[in-house]
Amino acid sequence: MHTADFDYTLPEELIAQNPPEHRGDSRMMILNAKTGGCEIVPFRRIVDFLLPGDCVTLNNTRVIRARLFALKDTGAHIEIMLLRPQSDPMRWTCFLKPGKRAPEGTVLTLLHRDETPAPYTVRVVAKDPAGECVVEFAGAPVDRILDDCGHIPLPPYIKRQNLPPDAERYQTVYADHPGAVAAPTAGLHFTKEILAELEQKGVRRAELTLHVGQGTFKPVTADEITDHKMHSEEYIFPEAAAALLNETRRNGRRVAAVGTTSLRVLESCVKPDRTFEARTGSTDIFIYPPHEVLSADILLTNFHLPKSTLLMLVCAFAGYEHTMNAYRLAVRERMRFFSYGDCMLILK
Repeated sequence: MHTADFDYTLPEELIAQNPPEHRGDSRMMILNAKTGGCEIVPFRRIVDFLLPGDCVTLNNTRVIRARLFALKDTGAHIEIMLLRPQSDPMRWTCFLKPGKRAPEGTVLTLLHRDETPAPYTVRVVAKDPAGECVVEFAGAPVDRILDDCGHIPLPPYIKRQNLPPDAERYQTVYADHPGAVAAPTAGLHFTKEILAELEQKGVRRAELTLHVGQGTFKPVTADEITDHKMHSEEYIFPEAAAALLNETRRNGRRVAAVGTTSLRVLESCVKPDRTFEARTGSTDIFIYPPHEVLSADILLTNFHLPKSTLLMLVCAFAGYEHTMNAYRLAVRERMRFFSYGDCMLILK
């Protein structure tokens, strides 16, 4: 298929710039992947669509304060976007903006969130032609530096500076393992109360970890989707999760993936007989039609960018025509799109 097949028209005002006033107050489109039928309900009704013995799979990664601002000795401002740690805990791969102003060897002074100079520096160690850099921190352990100076790395389509509430709202209530530079956004809708209702109903819960990277926002520029190089992300799929999902399948119940990140891990760890195997590593799995998803029966996901790998994944799960029709309906119904927006629950 062509990348252009996954385009759709999205009015800019439908891109959510802020979360709903209260977590869990978003709208949810229910999409029947067999018939293409849709209905729109409050997210809190998700409890009605899951049955006792079903298992929801949650990505428990935690977003770090990966965005930093710094000064050169000339007074020029440089933005640093952390991507992933190196084997040396004081060194990170990152993007610098503007990168041309910070050649190798440049030492930058980091700024506190109130824009005053901090007692920490970063040195540009290496740069590559793709624009990625390696920097080395000094002055304190990196965790402390990020606590003192880091900002929540909101997605590029949120056209505002981050605000204090983003530290909580751009994080799931079950986030536990720091390492992501973008949130697993389908999970942002859950409150502790909704999770408790699911547990009370007998819906089980498995957790995995995939540290979402900036590659999740990488546009597909190739004309043919098969020519796109997928980004790689680190994950942990523990024994406890594999055992619980295998038990769910043996009992004839359904596996519900919360978010595309969870689904990418599940598809990386499912065997042809639809059983699961615990694994730890990295995955660059690229899911697009006509890929047959073996690992999940239900997918909860937000609405994704046109021509994105995430939209292609949803089309593989729900079917191309049903998905694109559902997106056109979401636009007509003025649903909110992307990270802070509404969601869809896809039932196979």
